[in-house]
Amino acid sequence: MVHLRLIVAPEHVGTVVDGLRATAGVAHVVHLTAVSCTPPGDVVLCDVAREAANDVIEWLQRNGVHHGGAITVEAVEAVVSDAAAVAEREAPGQGGDALIWEELEGRARDDASLTVSFLVFIAIAAVIAGVGILVDSPILIVAAMVVGPEYAPVSALCVAAARRRWPHAARAAGTLVLGLLAAAGAALVATIAFRATGLAPDRYDLDGRQLTSFISRPDGMAAVVAVLAGVVGMLSLTEARSGALVGVLVSVTTIPAVANIGVGTAYGEWAEVGGAFRQLVINLAGLVVAGIATLAVQSRITTVRSIR
Repeated sequence: MVHLRLIVAPEHVGTVVDGLRATAGVAHVVHLTAVSCTPPGDVVLCDVAREAANDVIEWLQRNGVHHGGAITVEAVEAVVSDAAAVAEREAPGQGGDALIWEELEGRARDDASLTVSFLVFIAIAAVIAGVGILVDSPILIVAAMVVGPEYAPVSALCVAAARRRWPHAARAAGTLVLGLLAAAGAALVATIAFRATGLAPDRYDLDGRQLTSFISRPDGMAAVVAVLAGVVGMLSLTEARSGALVGVLVSVTTIPAVANIGVGTAYGEWAEVGGAFRQLVINLAGLVVAGIATLAVQSRITTVRSIR
């Protein structure tokens, strides 16, 4: 279930309280009169089954609650109550399949922001991947995939595009592009430094990279994996399954491809740079297209169940 904390203007509170009490999937409605100072109004509390939460929040928005007050959504791990059990039985669908758009959009707005920590994480991930390429170590490649934070703006882009929030989509795309440029630059600078200090070989030995050569050799399977990862990645976000999200991060070679662009540039191996760039484009296209399609299908399923 989710917990809603509402600040409601006095002229709307009667409609809101009556509507919540009459809505299937809502339990524990509490009305506190004139307790909110800023903005002034009443406070209404309730618990809502996840599968009914999106409809309730959209109904509150249609009634203008958020204009003169506020709608706060909080996740609830467990509720021990007969009334809550009845609410979950009456709500259409399953909580695990439910979409709460405001929750997703709030997370997407945060993930779309370009922050110093994001740039640090993606740069370090690219350097780790670059080292993995130079020493032909799949373990370091996997480590870089886990460290890389690039899926955050990718998912934010998917959510914004699915909701047609084009300014937010543009910001997420900008964050992704700048992050990837920073990652490639970090891998380039690190490789130049490794060569100057003798840590990296003088020449880029393609024959000695049997375990990591796939990074710059995209094929049809790379596209298949990217699409499947896009579906699972979006489902893991909407259903809060962190374990599945980690699986997505280690299945798509986004960070290794960016790192290979930097490493290949440092050695002047332009064929490697081109192959890695194609791998990067395939992966990002698969993630974004599959993510948007998954959200569209989930939204459609949720809407049909709500109507029924």
